[in-house]
Amino acid sequence: MTAIYINQLKKSFGETQALRNVNLTVKKGEVHGFIGPNGAGKSTTIRILLGIIRKTTGKITLLGGDPWKDAVALHRRMAYVPGDVNLWPNLSGGEVIDLLGRLHGGINSERKHALLERFQLDPTKKSRTYSKGNRQKVALVAAFSTNADLLLLDEPTSGLDPLMESVFQECVKEVKKQGKTVLLSSHILAEVEALCDKVSIIRKGEIVESGTLEDLRHLTRTTVTVETATPSQNIHHLSGIHDISQEDGKWRFSVDSDAMDSVIQELSPLGIKFLTAEPPSLEELFMRHYGDDISENGGVKK
Repeated sequence: MTAIYINQLKKSFGETQALRNVNLTVKKGEVHGFIGPNGAGKSTTIRILLGIIRKTTGKITLLGGDPWKDAVALHRRMAYVPGDVNLWPNLSGGEVIDLLGRLHGGINSERKHALLERFQLDPTKKSRTYSKGNRQKVALVAAFSTNADLLLLDEPTSGLDPLMESVFQECVKEVKKQGKTVLLSSHILAEVEALCDKVSIIRKGEIVESGTLEDLRHLTRTTVTVETATPSQNIHHLSGIHDISQEDGKWRFSVDSDAMDSVIQELSPLGIKFLTAEPPSLEELFMRHYGDDISENGGVKK
């Protein structure tokens, strides 16, 4: 079953085309990473899914409904955490969590109390006294306390320290085990790599790559460290290898995916004593293919 289906989605603001032909499919029970440079169209796509803004053209199905026409019914089945949470200043954190919970048809009180403890959040304090990180915690506790079928998380860990980031990751894994669906937009590539079954990369309003991490890793190079019994004199002349260095008798270089077999065949007769192959990280893939956008629009966190 498909939780989110987007086909040929376009969104224009006047003469500015924010989204052009976005295609995205998220299956039920999947944690799907949604990444791209700042200004690529991630938040615009999520706002359309939330029914906050209308699409220009295209087809969207969200939990079997239309996000614009069926917004009220759909919002009872999903939870949303933005990257910059604004709360009612005179309400306590606990009151905000309960209010948001009622909008979703109620929350699991036992789970709410457990989450408050795990996120180390004092629910008795007024929202106006909270730091940015604590405001994020309020939204996260509220979202994970509901029985929502779908969680839309747009930079949800912004402002959290590494310990709370770890708690967040545990919570995502738990809701996945419960069969819930998560669309996670994040600049923290390690977070996406640790949590997501599939990843879609959006660039300049279009999805340019989509698939599992294994599917996407063919786009970049594997890092190899090797030591041979007979020293190689011709390694610099092998095709498909890059960034060659040598230290303590070991060669280290990166290999194009389609050249790996021929490189190993060339090295094997020399007697391989030591060899490690490190698959490319999502960060390496992102930097290699989208570094121009990143340099223009801001950095990506490891």
